[in-house]
Amino acid sequence: MDTPENREGLRSVNFGPGFHAGVGRHVDRAAYDRCTGDWSRLFVPAVLAAAEVVATDRILDVATGPGEAAALALAQVGPAGLVVGADISLAMLDAAQTRLAGTRFRPVVADGQGLPFADGTFDAVLCQLGLMFFPDPAQGLHEFRRVLRPRRRAAVCVVSTRERAPMWGVLAEILTRYLPDQREVLRLIFALADAERLERLLATAGFREISVTRETREHSFASFDDYWAPIEVAPGSLAQAYRALPDASRQAVREEVQARLAAFESGGRLVISAEMLIGAGRA
Repeated sequence: MDTPENREGLRSVNFGPGFHAGVGRHVDRAAYDRCTGDWSRLFVPAVLAAAEVVATDRILDVATGPGEAAALALAQVGPAGLVVGADISLAMLDAAQTRLAGTRFRPVVADGQGLPFADGTFDAVLCQLGLMFFPDPAQGLHEFRRVLRPRRRAAVCVVSTRERAPMWGVLAEILTRYLPDQREVLRLIFALADAERLERLLATAGFREISVTRETREHSFASFDDYWAPIEVAPGSLAQAYRALPDASRQAVREEVQARLAAFESGGRLVISAEMLIGAGRA
């Protein structure tokens, strides 16, 4: 499927890895919610529990995006707590700041592999669906530990394998056939699906009392069209790569995804279970 038309389409779009918006583009938070946020929120409580977040804590939420984890963390730390949201994407931070205006949320443009904070600044560090997109996740985890207070915890949530997260895995697999030169970018979302590797990375970063657990949640859509609509406008490398394809290729991708996900239809709805890994450790 690697045609000159497909390659030309990609050259005309500047998109970043992960859930970042295209350079200079506004984040459609409603589309993000339906494509990613609805899934993310299902797992955030497990991340907060793994990080042992309590009232009055100062929290750092790395790769905060439009603030999914930050919003729930703010509710947990209460009015005396603070959540700092760090993200490399200004568009994502703008969406988070708009959403969380009036709360104790502080946005900071920052690379998670080089955090601009002093050692021992935070009571907990969170990273919800972000670490797998880091060029060097080991360096990111080292930074998470560095900015943690002694004996406090960091927790990350990463996506499991393509087969165990079919709402994104099917699309990634099909797009890779159309865009083989983009294979690494399109599959980054599954880069930390190996639980043993995640545990080793946490240990190498100096964490102790490490845990890596598998968590499964179910989400449903009113129809395939309900599932697909946000992909047409959402941020993220998968959606942006799809939209860069020529019209005929986009239609073919949509039809193949629909055929593959038909196995998850129940009573007219699309019902999908997804697995994530929650990794945590103590500084």
